[in-house]
Amino acid sequence: MLRMDMTIRTRFAPSPTGLLHIGGARTALFNYLFSRHYGGEFLLRVEDTDRERSTDAATQVILEGLEWLGIRHDGQTVFQSSRQSRHAEVAWQMLEAGHAYRCYLSPAELTAMREQAAAEKRPFRLVSPWRDRDPADAPSDVKPVIRLRAPREGETVVEDLVQGTVRVANVELDDMIILRSDGTPTYQHAVVVDDHDMAITHVIRGDDHLTNAFRQSQVYQANGWDIPRFAHIPLIHGADGAKLSKRHGAVSVLEFREQGFLPEALCNYLLRLGWGHGDAEILSRDEAIALFDLDGVGRAASRMDYAKLTNLNAHYLRQADNDRLTADVVARLGVTDPAVIARVRALMPGLRERARTMVELAASATFLTRVLPFDFDMKAAALLTPEAKVMLAEVATTLESGPFTSEAIDAALRGIAEASGRKLGQVAQPIRAALTGTTTSPPIDATLVALGRDEALARIRAAAA
Repeated sequence: MLRMDMTIRTRFAPSPTGLLHIGGARTALFNYLFSRHYGGEFLLRVEDTDRERSTDAATQVILEGLEWLGIRHDGQTVFQSSRQSRHAEVAWQMLEAGHAYRCYLSPAELTAMREQAAAEKRPFRLVSPWRDRDPADAPSDVKPVIRLRAPREGETVVEDLVQGTVRVANVELDDMIILRSDGTPTYQHAVVVDDHDMAITHVIRGDDHLTNAFRQSQVYQANGWDIPRFAHIPLIHGADGAKLSKRHGAVSVLEFREQGFLPEALCNYLLRLGWGHGDAEILSRDEAIALFDLDGVGRAASRMDYAKLTNLNAHYLRQADNDRLTADVVARLGVTDPAVIARVRALMPGLRERARTMVELAASATFLTRVLPFDFDMKAAALLTPEAKVMLAEVATTLESGPFTSEAIDAALRGIAEASGRKLGQVAQPIRAALTGTTTSPPIDATLVALGRDEALARIRAAAA
């Protein structure tokens, strides 16, 4: 149960050693929604203590991905590497209190112990002789690590808000290192100190961290700190049930952006990937905040369905603002000509009806950027028969004067079809081929209006010639 006087604080703590994975994005989203649902705070901590693998570029990719998704954190970004002195301070306090000890085992001794365990076909669990040994016996040429003096009796229990009660016998957990011999903290120790100092009340993360919760709980207990509530959410797998990887499709957030997915569609999809609320499928951000809680998160791994995401994206694309879509399309096409941008904007209501992604939308708008003379695809070329070219010349003459509106154009084309004994489609398709170089476009009257009289007639006459 949540105390009414408690300020909920969650955090997303990515490691900047690679791209923002789709699983990490969902974790960030769940943390964000949970904190907002309870009127709390959502914090961001970059866990960059692995200095060899952490890069500024990866950090920027993470920040850019979160910004694109609209997952905005409260306060300043905390960089774990800037807090190493604090991590060390806590380790020394634990040492003084007897909850940790100096271990002088050499790398060679550790290797020998691992090899002996392997030879005896048993799991390797370190039992350090320095746990209870007199430090006066310490070798002078070995820099010690500091290990947690973990309890040997009983068990450690985690009351997980997703997984339920999970327990492990303490004999299964060895005395982990909290401070290396060079004075740098280990991940398990630094995470606990940071979460405590940031007053994190709920740790929501992937269930691959579940085993970490036992060790981290022991660090909390050793320091006499309140343990946050844990919620370990199942991972995302590919459609085949295997761990999600590039062979399944895009896996990083910015890949989805490049492939033409809208951030609100991706967030909606990720929300429903492992969380449910009745039959609700399409939820706005405000609706998601109002409804989200951890009791809706399932325990089974989720499977990424790119087809379902694409269909959901098509829905959001049709709801999106035309100016926003136009800006994205012209950026993808590299268009700067104001006249061409105006054409794209004018035709956007028709263009977006068939598109499922921004990539498809940009492809469908490409014909608006073409400059005469341009090529025709095979189907379009086949429509431009000698008879069709004669008709196109007539169309150009008919449209040369009079209002150039959808209504007037529609009436004129219907008149040409009726006078020649053709169906309207037999008139419209050669015009579409002449205007676009293909056989697909929004309605022909809207396409003509978007191109404008001069450009449209120039394209029709070029095809007729």
